[in-house]
Amino acid sequence: MSLVPHGGGASVMSMAYPVLVPASYTAWAIKVEANLDAQGLWEAVAPAAGTTVDVQKSKTARAVLLQALPEDILLQVSSKLTAKEVWDSLKSRYVGADRVKSARLATLKGEFDRLFMEDGEALDVYAGKIGGMAARYIALGATLDDATMVKKLLDTVPDRLYPAVAGIEQFCDVDKMPFEEALGRLKAFEERCQRRSRTSGSERRDDQLMLTETEWKARQKKKSTIGKCFNCGNRGHFARDCPKKKEEEALLAKADEEASLF
Repeated sequence: MSLVPHGGGASVMSMAYPVLVPASYTAWAIKVEANLDAQGLWEAVAPAAGTTVDVQKSKTARAVLLQALPEDILLQVSSKLTAKEVWDSLKSRYVGADRVKSARLATLKGEFDRLFMEDGEALDVYAGKIGGMAARYIALGATLDDATMVKKLLDTVPDRLYPAVAGIEQFCDVDKMPFEEALGRLKAFEERCQRRSRTSGSERRDDQLMLTETEWKARQKKKSTIGKCFNCGNRGHFARDCPKKKEEEALLAKADEEASLF
């Protein structure tokens, strides 16, 4: 917040009044009320029932409030003639807005609680969703700190990343770890697993090729025995029809016949 220096006139005190930022009305109102009360001017803004407001105090308090407003808001309340009217106008405008903001924050928190990483979803994509939630929190005047984002990331990744999660939780202080560091560690683990998967896949394909080659040779060897004579080793006939075998049998028969003549 930018600050507007304010001198208290006859007062011995000098105060610095913050300029209203619509998203931070509640904090602004607390600071301004404290300053006005310290200078004895708050009674002009919120007078007790049945009391008369000091005109000069009301004018001084009104001047202080107008100095603490941005130009666009100043123009909208400039027609209010007393400090109380200015204050009540701002309160009715921004307290309602605060209620809307609280409702939106509750809705956003529900979305954040239900967020989880789906199987097959890229880490960067999921981290982008968490980062987008953080930006939406900021837009509503709230914050989503690193510790909350890191816990959400580690608690909602798929089972394939649990070994990395266990390592991070065991060896790192996750309460102080930046969100980007947690994401980087998970990505490094995932990339290492992918490299190992590609390497083992290549080895399996090589084994399949070698097996295929072995089987092919076996089939070729089996094919080469079809139509081959086991007696002479030549192709074109079987052992029972082998000419060499028949020739040998004829020679043996002739030898037996000649032996019987003697």
